[in-house]
Amino acid sequence: MSRDQRNLSGAEDSLKGAVVQASPHYGDVATDDNGEPIHFDPKLERRLRWKIDLYVVPTVALLYLFCFIDRANLGNAKIAGMDRDLGMKGYQYNMIISIFYISYILFEIPSNILCKWMGPGWFIPLVTVLFGVASVGTAFVDTVPQAAGVRFLLGIFEAGMMPGVAYYLSRWYRRSELSFRLSLYIVMAPLAGAFGGLLATAILKLKSFGSLESWRMIFAIEGIITIGLGILAFFTLTDRPETAIWLSPEEKKLAIARIRSERIGSTQVLDRIDVKKMKRGIFNPVTLSTAFVFLLNNITVQGLAFFAPTIVATIYKDRSVVQKQLFTVPPYIVGAFFTLLFPLISWRIDRRQIFFILSAPLVMVGYSMFLGSHDASVRYGATFLIASSAFCLGALTNAQVSANVVGDTARSAAIGTNVMLGNIGGLISAWSYLPFDAPNYHIGNGLNLAAAATVLVLSTVTLLWMKADNKRRLAVDVEEKLRDKTPQEIEDMDWTHPGFLWAL
Repeated sequence: MSRDQRNLSGAEDSLKGAVVQASPHYGDVATDDNGEPIHFDPKLERRLRWKIDLYVVPTVALLYLFCFIDRANLGNAKIAGMDRDLGMKGYQYNMIISIFYISYILFEIPSNILCKWMGPGWFIPLVTVLFGVASVGTAFVDTVPQAAGVRFLLGIFEAGMMPGVAYYLSRWYRRSELSFRLSLYIVMAPLAGAFGGLLATAILKLKSFGSLESWRMIFAIEGIITIGLGILAFFTLTDRPETAIWLSPEEKKLAIARIRSERIGSTQVLDRIDVKKMKRGIFNPVTLSTAFVFLLNNITVQGLAFFAPTIVATIYKDRSVVQKQLFTVPPYIVGAFFTLLFPLISWRIDRRQIFFILSAPLVMVGYSMFLGSHDASVRYGATFLIASSAFCLGALTNAQVSANVVGDTARSAAIGTNVMLGNIGGLISAWSYLPFDAPNYHIGNGLNLAAAATVLVLSTVTLLWMKADNKRRLAVDVEEKLRDKTPQEIEDMDWTHPGFLWAL
């Protein structure tokens, strides 16, 4: 047996059959039966992490890219004449956006439960194929009600995508590692804004695609690409470490052991679906606070995705359709850079809450510029400030709710809750930029300014509360609190376990 295998075997044996405990000396670090912290060989972990990065992240990132493109291409289609061809009047464009979010919100948590029941390795490719079909269907609508119906279906199929991928990655990564890995797929949201604009521009240069022309080609071609990627994912996406044919038996043991090492009071990595455990995830105070932050943040993110083309069109009125599409790209490139940078720093310092606080001021400055200036260059510059700080919270909020629960079911419910409330923000954004408020959009810009200010206050208060509660928990006698409880009762405690500390 090699030295690496002996190191792994020792760590695995320390965890096997024992409940991971919280040591009064080491906080919420996993300890063995003697109260000593469990360590894994850093070289082995680094090698395993790199392998998981290569085999898992690229597939889900590519799927999410086209998920977001299929969702946000409505803005590109509108510039290309969709509203005119369907005879949209008044608030009908906003209504079509809203229909998507209504189904998305209603099916968010049920979709995540289904994802856990089916296994993300099957669920994620399935919904990818289905929302690709819905996107293709949009190419054939002739009336506003037909467009609304297809968007409702798109919302159902996309509801489980973002929380499903976040839950899926939590099966593979430690909580400190998770925020950066989440950013590697959530960065596809701003890249979808950039790439989606470029792709729409290229598609619109075609004379026709079969019998389809103009904006209809955007939905058809992008939808067909999505379907193809979904079918491919059935063969490439591994459900969990135990089933990974690309991991050696020793690597599988390490992958499972290091995740289990962070599950305080738990003997299982994948537990059974249980209503009590689901409630632990949904009604966790950090989940609720973080989800409300994501709601406010999503007013900005989704509003930018749907209305950036419209905003650019009002700034550069005399440019061609293709030029207007291209002007939406640079802010998203900047946003993508910071979507990776902040979670990378978060991983290195194992902190997330502070980045909620730091992201708000730039968004506030950006929308203040929209409100305070009519100069086209100033307003266009404001979109760069907003994109640079708003998009990163998608990864950080999902990582934060994941880090502050223990069980697998609670984690699935917490991520589902976060994304569900986030998409209520998307629904609000659909009504934040209204036709009568054009071209300055005082209501939409004012709402986003207020949302960013609220994020600043709420995130600061939550951080102070988490620190105070951790101080209180450290003073508790853990053994005394757990004296009369059974192993099952201890496992069901999740974040109410007296040895649990909030991850900042």
